[in-house]
Amino acid sequence: MFSHSLRQLHSIFCCSIFIFNSANRLNYYKIRYATPFFFAEEITEASKEFILNEETSKHIVQVLRMQRGEQLQVTNGKGKMLTAEIISANKKATEVKILSTDNRQPSTKITIAISLVKNNTRFEWFLEKATEIGVAEIIPLICERTEKQHFRYDRMKGILISAMLQSQQAWLPLLHQPVKFMELIKKSSHQSKYIAHCTEEEKKQLANGILAGKQALELREKLILIGPEGDFSKNEIEEALKNNFIAVSLGATRLRTETAGVVAAVLLNNSY
Repeated sequence: MFSHSLRQLHSIFCCSIFIFNSANRLNYYKIRYATPFFFAEEITEASKEFILNEETSKHIVQVLRMQRGEQLQVTNGKGKMLTAEIISANKKATEVKILSTDNRQPSTKITIAISLVKNNTRFEWFLEKATEIGVAEIIPLICERTEKQHFRYDRMKGILISAMLQSQQAWLPLLHQPVKFMELIKKSSHQSKYIAHCTEEEKKQLANGILAGKQALELREKLILIGPEGDFSKNEIEEALKNNFIAVSLGATRLRTETAGVVAAVLLNNSY
């Protein structure tokens, strides 16, 4: 009899917990992930109220179950961070009004020009990590030994947007269309220019810092070239040096293209 009563109490307790969890799960997520963060490229200086696109609106209404009066954050990817309030929750066109604006300066002015690679997944991984680190510009390079030249721009930009939102940043890296190596080195106007290669010729260690003190602070716009799996050709390295690029090493080991891009981003970021 006592055992049967305990089983009944246990069933009632478990049922109550289930009902409690079902009713409060949404509130838990709203607390845990307070102030959801979205991207709206169309925001302008004059924006006071604006309508979010259908994809974002659907996520707000059907996934997050947000309602009129709730707050969210929006960035245009160009340094503007807005706190806004929902005034009309519609799954196709949610309308919000701006409560406050925060204009953020970019943390770095680093540009990574990196060869396309045969495996799309690896290049996408680089894009994600470079965005999280705070790289300002990404230029896909076509070198003499680049194996793949096809580039799905819209998909790649989508990866950058997701990584920017995940890392809570207000600056979206500027993604360029693929550029040929020789064209880039001749038109580049960056203050500091580097080429990372694997040949045995004389190179500086990027990890040691090429510039120091006031000079490092003044030369804030930095560009580094990362080659394909087979490295840059001898002719490409010579042409880069003729155009005032500094030859650098990223370390003692030979890195995959996408790994080299991330390492270069971290080292240059730490030099600010």
